[in-house]
Amino acid sequence: MREYIIIPDIHADIERLKRSLDVAADTPVAFLGDFIDAGKSTRQVDEEAVLSRVRRLVIDGRAVAVMGNHELNAILYHRKDANGVWLRSHTAAKTKQHQSFIEAFGVGTEEAKEWTDWFLTLPLWYELDGLRLVHACWDEAAIKIIKARRPDGRLRTEDLPEVAAASSPFGNAVERLLSGPEVSLPEGYRFHDTNNHERHEVRLAWWRPEATTWQEACLSVPKPEELPTGALPPDTAALLYSADAPPVFVGHYKMNGTPCIEAPNAACLDYPASSCAYRWRPGEALSADNLILIDVDENRRSVAV
Repeated sequence: MREYIIIPDIHADIERLKRSLDVAADTPVAFLGDFIDAGKSTRQVDEEAVLSRVRRLVIDGRAVAVMGNHELNAILYHRKDANGVWLRSHTAAKTKQHQSFIEAFGVGTEEAKEWTDWFLTLPLWYELDGLRLVHACWDEAAIKIIKARRPDGRLRTEDLPEVAAASSPFGNAVERLLSGPEVSLPEGYRFHDTNNHERHEVRLAWWRPEATTWQEACLSVPKPEELPTGALPPDTAALLYSADAPPVFVGHYKMNGTPCIEAPNAACLDYPASSCAYRWRPGEALSADNLILIDVDENRRSVAV
């Protein structure tokens, strides 16, 4: 059983990747996906450098990596269906989200195709040495559906139209693992997101097994008072990760505040404003003592919390 340094979403930030790997030193690395598409917190954008470094580590057996939703989006964005229609529509919003990758590799080019071919080699989940890795949500029912067709958890080209449509059990299962569960609010309720858009579905922090109410269990709600005050309905509460399940790590959710561990067997590590990693030691319950804050001072030193 091996120790790992678990690294969440890099989003084309070569400095963040370098600092995280400095912390890892000779320890094997486990990546949680979303290597591409620079965001607001990306300090130094270099899509090619990030991807080349990660791919080399995986090929050399020094790292494992799962697919993120941004990798899946890229696979679909650069491929067409049998009718010549892009599998992921090229709307202004979706193009903007993918802009740094497009600037590096173009649209539908051989280079874009080469990288997205590599993305298809990444599994949707990993389970190894008593440790679970998935980009957004560990869902046993979804994994069972995917395993029935793809036992190794890797998508194939022929799956992509179905995944793009997200209208079949298989397509919905892939979406659940890479984007996480969203639940509909009770009739009459809505909230406003950070862009003041009105929403009627809300992200669920499925790794909080003690959460019993809407306000305790929901994410990305600037004004929690807009949510219902009562208990979660039974079908929603059933989505929460069991307290006796193996440890699992995810990224994806762009958490605010200081990185923390919210459950003894499940953790989200994606804190864009406070980059972190986790030192996983087999047999240990998850602990804040093993969180590593990837921070850089004037001398470019990383420090642990």
